[in-house]
Amino acid sequence: MHTTPDPEQPAEKAEEKQSRGKRADAQRNLQSLLEAAMEVFTKSGVDAPVREIAEQAGVGVGTLYRHFPQRADLIVAVLKSQIDACADAAASLAAKHAPDEALARWMERYVDFIVTKRGLSGALQSDNAAYAALPDYFYGRLRPALSSLLQAAVEQGLVRPGFEADELLRAVATLCKANPDEDTAATKRMVGLLVDGLRSAR
Repeated sequence: MHTTPDPEQPAEKAEEKQSRGKRADAQRNLQSLLEAAMEVFTKSGVDAPVREIAEQAGVGVGTLYRHFPQRADLIVAVLKSQIDACADAAASLAAKHAPDEALARWMERYVDFIVTKRGLSGALQSDNAAYAALPDYFYGRLRPALSSLLQAAVEQGLVRPGFEADELLRAVATLCKANPDEDTAATKRMVGLLVDGLRSAR
């Protein structure tokens, strides 16, 4: 049976391909903006000019504002991306190291997250409505990540039971505040002592 070709089909496929290309470009621009913003915020603080961020990302200021109409939108997006990266590191470390070592390495990763986020961490304590959902997002992502590492270490008898992820998250944050000059080496030494205190006697 002979089927008559649909003359609109090639055009539809071309439009679909063009749409996918635009979405891919938009996603690349978004990722470039998040990476650039993190770099600029770390160097210059969260009040750095948005033009500097756009130039670093290789996009126009208009593109930045299309993705993030307000500075707070950009700060929230950057923080969430960094929280996600820290949370996702737990599974990667667990696959490569013994449970107690994975726990120790993740705690160091958490120190980097807190100490090097110049100005960003203030959003977590801010009473600005734009940041209201951040604390729940923070604990919602990091609590289960740390809990999984802690539980695995306890189950193998490498870490003493009786500790909760929230306690450790707050303990490390407190130790980071003791070194306000972004001295990660000193903070990591203190966190190392904290982790050693969690280990079971062998």
